[in-house]
Amino acid sequence: MPLPPAPSRRAALLAPEAFEVTARPRVSQTSANEPVAAPVRAASATRAGRKTASVAPAAPAALVAAPLIQVETQVRAPEPTGTPATPVARATGTRKARTTSVAASPSAAAPTAAPRGKKAAPQGPTKLFVLDTNVLLHDPTSLFRFEEHDIFLPMIVLEELDGHKKGMTEVARNGRQASRTLDALAAAQGADMAKGLKLDSTGQRAAGGHLFFQTVPLDYSLPTSLPPGKADNQILGVVEALRKLHAPREVVLVSKDINMRVKARALGLNAEDYQNDKTLEDGDLLYAGVLALPPDFWAKSGKNVESWQSGAHTYYRIGGPIVPQLMINQFVYFEAPGEPSLFARVSEIREKTAVLQTLKDYGSAKNAVWGVTTRNREQNYAMNLLMDPEIDFVTLTGTAGTGKTLLALAAGLTQVLDDRRYTEIIMTRATVSVGEDIGFLPGTEEEKMGPWMGALDDNLEFLAKGDGGNAGEWGRAATNELIRSRIKIKSMNFMRGRTFLNKYVIIDEAQNLTPKQMKTLITRAGPGTKIICMGNLAQIDTPYLTEGSSGLTYAVDRFKGWPHSGHITLARGERSRLADFASEVL
Repeated sequence: MPLPPAPSRRAALLAPEAFEVTARPRVSQTSANEPVAAPVRAASATRAGRKTASVAPAAPAALVAAPLIQVETQVRAPEPTGTPATPVARATGTRKARTTSVAASPSAAAPTAAPRGKKAAPQGPTKLFVLDTNVLLHDPTSLFRFEEHDIFLPMIVLEELDGHKKGMTEVARNGRQASRTLDALAAAQGADMAKGLKLDSTGQRAAGGHLFFQTVPLDYSLPTSLPPGKADNQILGVVEALRKLHAPREVVLVSKDINMRVKARALGLNAEDYQNDKTLEDGDLLYAGVLALPPDFWAKSGKNVESWQSGAHTYYRIGGPIVPQLMINQFVYFEAPGEPSLFARVSEIREKTAVLQTLKDYGSAKNAVWGVTTRNREQNYAMNLLMDPEIDFVTLTGTAGTGKTLLALAAGLTQVLDDRRYTEIIMTRATVSVGEDIGFLPGTEEEKMGPWMGALDDNLEFLAKGDGGNAGEWGRAATNELIRSRIKIKSMNFMRGRTFLNKYVIIDEAQNLTPKQMKTLITRAGPGTKIICMGNLAQIDTPYLTEGSSGLTYAVDRFKGWPHSGHITLARGERSRLADFASEVL
């Protein structure tokens, strides 16, 4: 069947800047006023050229004319007349090509072609990002985090990457992983170094750009104050040469080194920090685990609230506009003069309703946990999570002196020695020092970890004194010996490959862990194991780690809303009036 005639000129309602594809259709052209009654066929090509759109059913001429205009929106300019062919559209840029089809629909006068990809086509020209070595050592998967943009690696970066591959540190592991990734890209079928390596050739569909290596010397000139032999200055020279070579295309240096970025901007070069590893841009947006109910909560929801008693807890089923803001295991509270107070935890969410469960008051002496009573609202929330056997993962954040370690240890000792819910407590922490390293430590694994566990010893001294205070010196010694027999101190360096069964695991100073280290520790949990991660996001000592990219932030954000996890941010310090005042003013 012959193809339908196409308009002899482009529709006036189209703007040239809206054209995003480069393939040119070749259609037989006749008079623009000739009626069209034949079925419309439209082929759609991906980059490999193997997919074809289905044939649309026949439609009246009045309905077919509009899709023909839509075909015109997908092309730049028609070929000369007299060459019958099928119109083919191919997406530009480096993203995965989209499939476009045209079909007449009686329900729409001018239907638009729907792309099959998940993301819209890239707008504007792509950029060329030059990666510093520390970006690859920080995140080996950073090569695939720049979407449709291209990446350039100077030769000095490969040299530095090779120099960091030896050893058992996290940096060395990342260096080896980055080298393996580069090798896989270079070995992919059809890889051409000169034209660039396709970043999606190894299955990373999110990366649509190309990877280029420095294969020839580049001509650049830097100020004489910058020594040419230093690696950072050589990378700056490469960025300067690429900016001149690819003008007006934007060339951007990506580095985790602050001084490197400052020098680049002083030379008039574009420089950015690597931001894709950050879970949150602003630490203040971190999920707090607590929500204050609005002042008019009872006035709006009181009439439709259902309540019932089950065991020691009271349950409330609520509705209204507050429900979409709630998450499972989130704590809510209502305090207003003249109104009944409410302290509860969200135990269930179903469509437009939520069930609130009242809490156990661990601030009362009759509910003391290993002699410890909570002193504020957030501590009571935390203790409810720590003592709940249905909660497998708990994260606690807060400033110094808020009671994170004491609450976790007290709950652990009660459930290990009294309830026999867990067999023992395993405690570990990131061994990142505040000042200079004191060198190698002698002894066994637990003896080497001893100096890092000062917080454990301080809290155990307090807990042992409270439990065996009336038993005399012998009683306190026996209690202390019993407690220490059930607590094992382990190093994080030997966690890979282990599985913890029915253990109560405490990870202290978790703010110094990377997301990868956090994943390694949490995945050690076997059946019946509970993991508690604690830390102060304001005291990060690991280089290149911030509040937004910390493993603790990563865990809090990823686990929020899971029915078997909970998080609380402890707000008020209870250590001493001196410590509280210092936390506020220093």
